[in-house]
Parts: sequence; C-alpha cells; structure tokens
Amino acid sequence: MTDTVDDVDLPYDEEAASQQEMIEALEERLEVLERQNEEMRDKLLDANAENNKYQQKLERLTHENKKLKQSPLFVATVQEINDDGVVIKQHGNNQEALTEVTEEMREELEPDARVAVNNSLSIVKRLDNETDVRARVMQVEHSPDVTYEDIGGLDAQLQEVRETVEMPLERPDMFREVGIDPPSGVLLYGPPGTGKTMLAKAVANQTDATFIKMAGSELVHKFIGEGAKLVRDLFEVARENEPAVLFIDEIDAIASKRTDSKTSGDAEVQRTMMQLLSEMDGFDERGEIRIIAATNRFDMLDSAILRPGRFDRLIEVPKPDVEGRELIFKIHTRNMNVSDDVDFAELAELSEDASGADIKAVCTEAGMFAIRDDRTEIYMEDLIGAWEKVQAESDEDSDVSRAFA
Repeated sequence: MTDTVDDVDLPYDEEAASQQEMIEALEERLEVLERQNEEMRDKLLDANAENNKYQQKLERLTHENKKLKQSPLFVATVQEINDDGVVIKQHGNNQEALTEVTEEMREELEPDARVAVNNSLSIVKRLDNETDVRARVMQVEHSPDVTYEDIGGLDAQLQEVRETVEMPLERPDMFREVGIDPPSGVLLYGPPGTGKTMLAKAVANQTDATFIKMAGSELVHKFIGEGAKLVRDLFEVARENEPAVLFIDEIDAIASKRTDSKTSGDAEVQRTMMQLLSEMDGFDERGEIRIIAATNRFDMLDSAILRPGRFDRLIEVPKPDVEGRELIFKIHTRNMNVSDDVDFAELAELSEDASGADIKAVCTEAGMFAIRDDRTEIYMEDLIGAWEKVQAESDEDSDVSRAFA
C-alpha cells in the first residue's frame, strides 16, 4: 500500500536539524503526495467511465420507458383533402374523421395515402405504401445470361416478341406518329421445352426495363384474398419501377377455364384470375408495363384472358423444324470440343420431333459419354448415342404416363 504523508516521520527536530535535512524531508513528503494524486486521478477516470456507462444505460431505459408509455398509433387511409382539413378512414372499424394538418404535412399527403394517426385521430406521419415482400423479391436484379443469339429456329416468334415488348419501350414515338397504342401483352404457347421461357430471359437481358418474374403457381394460396392481393402488389411494384416487363410463367395455373365448381380452392383461384384480368385491362391505366406470359396448355386458358386488350399477340412456339434443330445443335455445342466428323445436318434429320430442351439434353449427354471414356473431344457417335438414350427415356416416361392415366 502506498505510504501516506502521516507515515513519513520527520527525522529532525526543528530546532536542532540542519536546513538540508528539512529540505530532504519535505521532498519525500512531496513525492508521497504526488503518488497519492496520481492514484486519485486514476480512480477519478475509472469512476467517470463507469458513470458514463450507467448514464447511457439510464438514457436508453428512459427512452424505452417513454415509448412503452406512449399510446399506439393506428393505420388510416386518406380519403379526401379539402380546405377544412383531411378526411381519413381508420382501418379496422372504418371510422371516418376530419382532421387538421400543417401545410408541410398537407404537401406530403394525397388521396389513398396510408398514414399513422393517434388516439385523437390526428395524423402523425405518412406511411410507405403497403406491398407484399413476396412481390418485391420477384424483381430480377441481375439480367439472365441468355441473349437472342442463344435462341435458334424461332426468328419469327422472336421478331414478334421484340415488336411487342422492346419497341414500345425503346421507340414509343413511332407508335404515337402512326397513331396506335402499342400491344400490351404477349402470350407464348406451345409444347414443353420449345424456348418460351428462354425468349422471356432474352428480353430481360436486352431491355433496360425492370424485369419481374413469377410463376402462376406462386399466386395460388389457400387463404381467401391472398392471391388477389399478391397480384395487386406485383403490378404496384411494376408501376413504381416503370418501365417494367412482367413475366408470368405457367399462367394456366391461375387462368384456366372457369367452371361451376363450388369448392373453396377453385373459387380462390378464380378470384385471383379476376384480379389479374382487372389489372391487365381495368379502369386503372397500366402505364409502361408490358406483360409476357407462357403456357404449355393453351387449351385450358379462359377465353376472357385471351381477348385483345389483355394479350394482343398470341404467339405459338412450336417444336423446331430441321433447319431450326441444326441451328440449335450448333448453339449448344459452340463451347464444346467437337470432332470434325460431327455432321449437324445429319443430327437434325435424325432427331425428328425433338424440342430445343431435348437437343440441349442430347449435347450434355454426349459430353458425359466423352468424360466417361476419359476424352475431351466429342465424336459423332457420342451425339447419336445420346439422342438414342434421350429418346428411350422419353418413350419410357410416355409409357408410365399412359399406365397411370
């Protein structure tokens, strides 16, 4: 323990001691005082740090306590803005009230805006528009790596899609000068694997518009009104990010022909379709939103969704002809180490009735044959063997389907 001043004995008697002894004694007492001062300063710093920590904790607890004591805010919608104030309708009880607001708040508000009100129904702040987070995550942030050069045998279909989706966004003046409204939507239909989704991916890659993708099955929900709300929110996200392209894959999941079925599931799917029809061609302007839809079951679609104004262009995407198959073989093998003996024209003739997806599977399987033989080069026999294998698997799937039909 540090010595105190009282612990230092004076080794002199004031009458007899010399002046030098008195100076030494005083210096020793001064050193003790300085050490005590340093210790007290360190303790003071520690105490201040501890005090700051508890002060911050006190402020945080005081703030939390204040928040807990505050009355909750209620959500309301602005109905009307007039000279007397703002007419709001509170959610839940549909109570309407006229409340006054500041000029600054008045500039922020507009009809249908969501606001937070207190117990006296005074507007506290404006809230952001409510949209389902599921609708926002469907927005494509990064463009797919599919380009128009990756699509073979669909030149006519590709041209129609570009005229319907790209041209109105990039050259709207052309349509104004001609005096017509641009096509509002395009429906791609045809057998599986013919390139419908690839066409949409290529559009997403080429256009600068916001691209929003979804599957029809994602709009089917078991709770009443959920599917319709998600449709509304999807179009709201598209409007917030105009120009936008909305791609609906497998649209037959929600747009099949209406029946007299009374089950709750069928009724909910039909409600969702009614909301989709309203958004596509209702009272509200669609704005700079182009719609692309795809289906394998064109025969199942309801006639209401096929009429002009909703889908102005119905484009069939068939299986490729022999020239298209040859081009697709070249597209899928352009990055592969292919032998000189490979004859794409012969492969195109051989793979009659193959879809684009079938040809891609053939090329992948031929590569696996080469890897199995520890080769880096793909021969003609690999591609022929791969086609026979893919065809055999397809026949087996057809037999199984017929057996369970």
